[in-house]
Amino acid sequence: MIAQIISVIGQTALVLLFSPLITAFSRTIKARLQTRRGPGLFQPYRDLHKLLRKGMVIPETASWIFTATPYVLFATTLLAGLLIPTIATQAPLSLFGGVLAVVYLLALGRFFLALGGLDTGSSFGGLGSSREMTISAIAEPALMLAVFTVALGAGSTNLSSVAQAAVGQSWRFLSPSQMLAFAALFIVLIAETGRIPVDNPATHLELTMIHEAMILEYSGPCLALIEWSASMKQMVLMTLLVNVFFPYGLSADGSPLGMLISVALFVFKLLILALAVVLVETGNAKLRLFRVPELLAVAFVLSALALISTFLFGVHGG
Repeated sequence: MIAQIISVIGQTALVLLFSPLITAFSRTIKARLQTRRGPGLFQPYRDLHKLLRKGMVIPETASWIFTATPYVLFATTLLAGLLIPTIATQAPLSLFGGVLAVVYLLALGRFFLALGGLDTGSSFGGLGSSREMTISAIAEPALMLAVFTVALGAGSTNLSSVAQAAVGQSWRFLSPSQMLAFAALFIVLIAETGRIPVDNPATHLELTMIHEAMILEYSGPCLALIEWSASMKQMVLMTLLVNVFFPYGLSADGSPLGMLISVALFVFKLLILALAVVLVETGNAKLRLFRVPELLAVAFVLSALALISTFLFGVHGG
């Protein structure tokens, strides 16, 4: 019981404190690739501290949904992070659900965020909310099918069981079906985190913005929670990607040395994945809005092919 409590506290601290650093690393690398100096690695922490100390301006037309949205989004994203193994094969809250719970928790946070964008009656909020739900309608099925491809090898949708089977070398990784699933999940990662070519969080142009349009009316601590949740969601999806397809380094015994090695490998895998996302983001232009569903349709087709090939040729890709 005590070990489980320590595990929950440790992974909670890891998700809360390390997620802004991943965001800062991505911004810094992107700036250097564009021959700019860019913000420092601790800039997101300073931004969150500044926003948490400011006052809030709540529109007169807003209801309780507007003020409740940041807290619901923050809680659901954090709970989703605790359902995914990060440095150990056993996730702190693995008994409460598997990959479906992760998808539903993220969907619940997105649902409230879309409601918050609509609640003020702003045309920008409605614009962003409708675009967000359009993207999620294709991204969520692709995400589930991609993870199901790997879950078949473990015989369970529980991510801890998947990680334990992975560490035990129960099946071969990066078979053709899993390579297709990895490509699909990578596209979903770019879409869900609002990166180019799907979205550009650095702009406020009406024709391009999606995520920024929904949070345009937020300020102060509420905006801090939303920005923090966005960083955590990015880390949750990246953790899902690296620990499902590259589970090497996950600690199975929970020894201090094993946990230390696992933390180092986990950070290394996240930084490599963040670098890959930045390279894709820097090397591509922003897609037109009506072309975004086509990109996500590619992810859905890839994940569907991965799942079908798993059934046709077996779990081992033979």
